[in-house]
Amino acid sequence: MVQRFGISRGVSPREPLANVGPMAKKIEDLGFEHIWYIDHQLGMKEIYTTMTLTAMATEKLQIGTAVTNLKTRHPTVTASGHAALDEISNGRAQVGLGAGWIAVNSIGIRPSKIAELRDGIVAMKAWFRGESAEFEGNDLRLAVANREIPIYLAVTQPRILKLAGEVADGVILMGAADNDLIKWQLDFVYEGLEKAGRKREDIDIDFMCTTSVQEDQRKALNDVRSWAATQAATFTEWKVVPPQWEKYRTLWDEIMADYHFESHLSLHTDHQSKVTDEWCQTVAIAGDVDYCVGRINEVSKCDIDRITFPLHSGGRERRLETFANDVIPQVRG
Repeated sequence: MVQRFGISRGVSPREPLANVGPMAKKIEDLGFEHIWYIDHQLGMKEIYTTMTLTAMATEKLQIGTAVTNLKTRHPTVTASGHAALDEISNGRAQVGLGAGWIAVNSIGIRPSKIAELRDGIVAMKAWFRGESAEFEGNDLRLAVANREIPIYLAVTQPRILKLAGEVADGVILMGAADNDLIKWQLDFVYEGLEKAGRKREDIDIDFMCTTSVQEDQRKALNDVRSWAATQAATFTEWKVVPPQWEKYRTLWDEIMADYHFESHLSLHTDHQSKVTDEWCQTVAIAGDVDYCVGRINEVSKCDIDRITFPLHSGGRERRLETFANDVIPQVRG
């Protein structure tokens, strides 16, 4: 069973930045390994400020972006920012990178292409080693590099899954708490590893497991409905899905038609009204402790190294304590 756990969160416009450090310290004290922060420049507070506050308040917690992108954040900016974070945290930085979805779509630009992501990752790895590397025709070097900070790639679809296997240090596996989909995705990661002559142990696989633990299942389902809406909206762009998922395409299109980027992951938006209970339980885990532990144990049978729980707003400390005290001990066995 999986033995490593972390937290993902964003800092909402309504949350004081003064709360970031104490919350991070609580996450560390409860035994979580890492924290990922969402990079959404229009809808959440600035990510590098947030990560710096986290580094100053903690001693062991690994800290990174989940996810940033190379469109709103040029690779040199991302590399320099993470090098500074790594220095102030004494070597605890990690980069979580994606093609870009909410951050780029919300300002009307396109996500990175696979080739652009590859070039950015290869260049950043060289810059972190203190080497020069070419990017977009320019030979560049990062003056402040201290170590090769691990780069995780957030992945969903076949081409980017293969890319992660070829060049990334880690995978942030996005999609659904569905074993069939996870295994389908992992096969593409393995294909990338094989193509690059790498081994399974050369990559760390982190599964993003959206979970709401509540005795009232209706409340739990409503709690994850916003995440389910977001996933449906992203799935509209998938060219290929497992055969058993084709039946959801009409639902995805209906949800995407009403999706509001500025309300990304908000629990108070109308674009989640069309999300069905079935779809919620396909992409997320929602129910009482026993139900959630059972589903997480099933997910843990897949070839993943760690699990990250997105931390929803509304009673965050209660959610943290439930994960740490009621769920994780049973999953660890």
